[in-house]
Amino acid sequence: MRMYLSRGPHRITGFSVVRTYATTGQQAHARAKIAQIDSSRPFAPALIDTFQRRHDYLRISLTERCNLRCFYCMPEEGIELSPQGKLLTNPEILRLASLFVKSGVTKIRLTGGEPTIRKGIDEIIGGLDALRPLGLKSIAMTSNGIVLPRKLPTLVQNGLTHLNLSLDTLDPFKFEFMTRRRGHEAVLKSLYAALASPELVSVKLNVVVIQGLNDAEVVDFVELTKDEDLSVRFIEFMPFTGNSWDKKKMVPSEELLDRIRQHYSFVERTADEVNDTARSWHVPGYKGPLASLAAYGQIKVCLFDAKEVSLRDEMRQGASDDDLLKIVGRAVTGKEEKHAHMEDIDVVTNRPMILIGGYRRSPRRSSTRYLQTRSYSTPAKLTHLDETGRANMVDVSSKDETHRTATASGRIFIPAIAYQLITGTYPSSTTSGELNKVVEKARRKGDALTVAQLAAIMGSKRTSDLIPLCHPLALSNVQVHLTPEAPSDSETRHSVVCTATVSCQGKTGVEMEALTAVSVGLLTVWDMLKAVAGKEMVIGEIMVTEKSGGRSGDFSRQS
Repeated sequence: MRMYLSRGPHRITGFSVVRTYATTGQQAHARAKIAQIDSSRPFAPALIDTFQRRHDYLRISLTERCNLRCFYCMPEEGIELSPQGKLLTNPEILRLASLFVKSGVTKIRLTGGEPTIRKGIDEIIGGLDALRPLGLKSIAMTSNGIVLPRKLPTLVQNGLTHLNLSLDTLDPFKFEFMTRRRGHEAVLKSLYAALASPELVSVKLNVVVIQGLNDAEVVDFVELTKDEDLSVRFIEFMPFTGNSWDKKKMVPSEELLDRIRQHYSFVERTADEVNDTARSWHVPGYKGPLASLAAYGQIKVCLFDAKEVSLRDEMRQGASDDDLLKIVGRAVTGKEEKHAHMEDIDVVTNRPMILIGGYRRSPRRSSTRYLQTRSYSTPAKLTHLDETGRANMVDVSSKDETHRTATASGRIFIPAIAYQLITGTYPSSTTSGELNKVVEKARRKGDALTVAQLAAIMGSKRTSDLIPLCHPLALSNVQVHLTPEAPSDSETRHSVVCTATVSCQGKTGVEMEALTAVSVGLLTVWDMLKAVAGKEMVIGEIMVTEKSGGRSGDFSRQS
């Protein structure tokens, strides 16, 4: 779980595009309004940074897990999720939330991953609702809407007041491409259910705009605000580890606004809310506005800052609320005045967005302040090492046995003569004497692909003997296929593709077994053909392509 703290955005009365600058007059007006709000009630010094900015908006990321796989959020290779014991418990979440509210926080937003798949989210919202006498004014949530239709009534009843839904396209086929999952209809159901809930003070739609993908739909989203009190927020595509960020894919807010103005004869500017991350606009006659713009106990003072501090560890070591507040104060004091430019964000050490709490805002606006808490103590941890750095087998005794499958693939590049051998078209007797000798030597070993297939199956069953810290598993099925492939053009080479699918009923995944099968299968092909191609063969492209089952959810690598 993680928490962000800032000056919270309020209801937008126009459309907004994430922008990064403000006029001198607007800045003066904002400062005056901030001063008025700040003087209205006590505020803990720990939440005031060195630029005298008061952090009153807290985001809590409830989980790293998500039931979608949006390419700009989730790295293609997936992520390694934290063990359950590393996450903050519900009572720990509520303790920290209470501490922040007592210190001056007035708005809390729940994010993820996908917060609605967090077990007990309704109780968490109910617990937050009980903090209203302490000064909490609003409870917000950002969701992808996949499972929200059936949960929304209870969440609203328990105290949810603001909802942001993430939907980047109105095309169901494009939705499946962008999210790598189905569910477009469910998100629309969530949107309509939210708009029909009078208890919700605000309903907003977050749209990440990507050049050449969904940027042509901007006007379609604007049209949603014509008859509904819905705020549409266009968000720039931002860089995070593993999301293949490219500046060419980004549609700057200025360009986005120009496109909207080309379609509508007049677009009026509306007042920005205090410290909102977006500039607000409105199409005259339209009902709704427009705007452009970590689950683990760590304080992260800025979404784009890789530095984090663990509150979870301190709590579990017996820290008092005063001790925790001092840690928070040190984190806030170290906060920078401005964010880095888009090209300067550290995407090497800054986590993928799925591990930070979602795609939320422009990295360049200087007036917004964030604090984040998450539930494990280091930015990354190797699960097979203990606290001292020694080798350690992961304890899976607490896990449930589930059906697990994994598919891996790899390729060995071979010369044409080796390809002829394994496809059955052998050289004629007119082949030179020396070449005949090596060909016959290779043929004496038998059918190369059959032998490699058997070796791959045997190798998968011996994975725990080969890889020291792998758990021995009772595999229920191993399927191995080796397919020769001829070049499709002058730039490619002959090759053999090995694919292995392994399944079991167990407490841990079988990715290693699938990878071992592919590796052993390809090595066996190399051994079978080395007499004719030992100096020319290259093994590569070994990877997990699919997995299912287990806590981390399903994974499918996009081709």
